[in-house]
Amino acid sequence: LIGLIVAFALVLSFYCIMTFKFPLPMLLLFLLLNIFLCSSEVLYLPVTKDASTLQYITEVSQRTPLIPIKLLVHLGGRSLWVDCDKGFKSSTYKPGVCNSTQCTYSNPNNCGDCVLKPKLQPGCNNNSCYIWGENPLIDWFDDSAEIADDVLVIGSTPGVRVTWPRFIFACFVSRNMVRLLTNGVTGIAGFGRESPISIPNQLALDPRFTKKFGICLSSSTTSRGVIFIGSGPYYVYNPKKIDISNDILYTKIIPNKNSFLVTQEYYIQVSSIKIAGQDISLNKTLLSINKKDIDGGTRISTASPYTILHPSIYDAFKTAFINALPKNVALVESPMKQFGLCFSSKNIKITNVGPDVPVIDMVLHKPSAFWRIYGTNSVVQVSKDVMCLAFVKQDEEREPSIVIGGHQLEENLLIFDLPHKKIGFSSSLKLQQTSCAQYDNI
Repeated sequence: LIGLIVAFALVLSFYCIMTFKFPLPMLLLFLLLNIFLCSSEVLYLPVTKDASTLQYITEVSQRTPLIPIKLLVHLGGRSLWVDCDKGFKSSTYKPGVCNSTQCTYSNPNNCGDCVLKPKLQPGCNNNSCYIWGENPLIDWFDDSAEIADDVLVIGSTPGVRVTWPRFIFACFVSRNMVRLLTNGVTGIAGFGRESPISIPNQLALDPRFTKKFGICLSSSTTSRGVIFIGSGPYYVYNPKKIDISNDILYTKIIPNKNSFLVTQEYYIQVSSIKIAGQDISLNKTLLSINKKDIDGGTRISTASPYTILHPSIYDAFKTAFINALPKNVALVESPMKQFGLCFSSKNIKITNVGPDVPVIDMVLHKPSAFWRIYGTNSVVQVSKDVMCLAFVKQDEEREPSIVIGGHQLEENLLIFDLPHKKIGFSSSLKLQQTSCAQYDNI
């Protein structure tokens, strides 16, 4: 494609020389401008899976002087936010002043003075604007995030590394906001789809990037996965360099506008579920977003370690999975409270896509469009001889009927194409003898 663009620009330049007699230096500038405008970069953001909490963590550098900060990856987050309660020091921190361009751009929910602290500090200034922030681990929302900007350095090899002098973020002084974040993590990396100050949307202000990103989570707690930011290609090695953004199944993003609290989240249409090729019996109304409330439908989440199913969906799912297991596989009592189905792994063979258990198909917008989940993503080994189904029963009301969690996303590439409002799914990268950790050939 780039070759065709360059050839077209050369032909156009020659035509202009012959027809309009433009000076050669001007035409060379025109050619270079065309090539530059059509160039693109990919930013690589490494992601680590925490062994104790199973949270997905990334790291950027911020402030003056620069310090590394660890952030929880949250697909539905409105912004990058950090804990400013204690110890936030930066000579380049600038709070958002009410009615400033910075504030207006960020879509604040209110403006006002510092009321949460006895004296002014980062996160609590007078005549400042505030936005909502969220901690998805405790389902907590807070409207006291001070809008600010500061230096941000983001990106890692083999992609580009970007220094952003005034990256807009949210600064919290509420202690509730950091509850359950794993040790050393001081904020959230938000990838919300519509927020102008989410990480992908803000980076897209740089002409090298687009409002498109890919997430590739590693199943290992010792090898990092990656978030690709930019239009692609997205490369890993096996050991040969391959573009895993080819051969992708796309489905549209379903907007959920029933509550402003979930407008940044990513919902898709799941029309049915198959186990070992057989449809499971479901109440299909649960698969659509309830227009009178915020429940129903299917959400993709990096904040949940396992896929969560509505109780009636889970019961049908569990029964169908048991019926499809080989007859020589014995069910056992679950050693962990969160799992509702466990079985002996003694008679389970291991394949290139994990344990040889019934294949699960999430059927999307049409019967021929399905995302296939193999054993490596459907079960988890909890002890030497015991495996458990890595799908859990929902225990709260007013939630999506299906929340696709991190374990199911691992070693798959998901592409979030925000301009075209669609999400792309690969199948397991193990089918290509590679993994999300193989993004950097070192």
